[in-house]
Amino acid sequence: MPTTAEKVAAFRRLHRPGAPFIVANAWDAGSARILQGLGAKALATTSSGFALTLGRKDYGVAGEEALTHCRLVAGGLDIPASADLENGFGLSPEDAAATIRAASETGLAGGSIEDSSRDAGDPIIDKSLAIERIAAAVEAARASSSGFVLTARAEGLLWGRGDLKEIIARLQAFDEAGADVLFAPGLPDLAAVKAVCSSVDKPVNVLVLAGLARHSIEEFAEAGVARLSLGGALAFGAYGSLFETAQVILRDGSFNALAGNRETTKRIKDWLA
Repeated sequence: MPTTAEKVAAFRRLHRPGAPFIVANAWDAGSARILQGLGAKALATTSSGFALTLGRKDYGVAGEEALTHCRLVAGGLDIPASADLENGFGLSPEDAAATIRAASETGLAGGSIEDSSRDAGDPIIDKSLAIERIAAAVEAARASSSGFVLTARAEGLLWGRGDLKEIIARLQAFDEAGADVLFAPGLPDLAAVKAVCSSVDKPVNVLVLAGLARHSIEEFAEAGVARLSLGGALAFGAYGSLFETAQVILRDGSFNALAGNRETTKRIKDWLA
């Protein structure tokens, strides 16, 4: 298995604006192994997907739980894994730095810090403090022995706070603070994607969400995207399949939905061997 430093180097090489790769989001070690077996070049965790495995809503996971999860996911892979580290599990620059230091010791190739406060009444951290937090996280990432790849996230669009101009201003500030990758989840359309990519110097991650799902990887490449992520979509899709299949079995006593599972089950077992 490659060393963490080798995985970090491979992860950095993948980030080429205009040549996006898909970083599939795994929600546990098993889904991570399956995605690796399907040919994923890199993976990321999903906070909402992991919370779902614990029967909780997004932001319902403690920092230590998330780091243990990251260690399990990254430790079983030959490919790089990055982590959704939410807001660093605290509001201060010291919290962000401590989370990055701890994450860099789990075998991860990278991780993200967002500017969300977790407070529904005031969901976005003040810009000046948000920049201080990213700067502290950058310092911690650069001090890591493996060269941790730091992604800085501007969350305003997901919370209905700020327009695209303000989001871009935050990303530019995070860029100047030293973040390796920039990310604004919730971009409404391809025009917004192009605006972000053309306004910053660092590689941009785009969450394929809502209307963006109708675009091809070639269109994202033309827009200047370096990385495409899926968030909790795969996790909720898998749990949706569980819901629908189990509902039929428990409600109707029909097992027809299980009839075609043997070949898929065999392939999964082979990957886990």
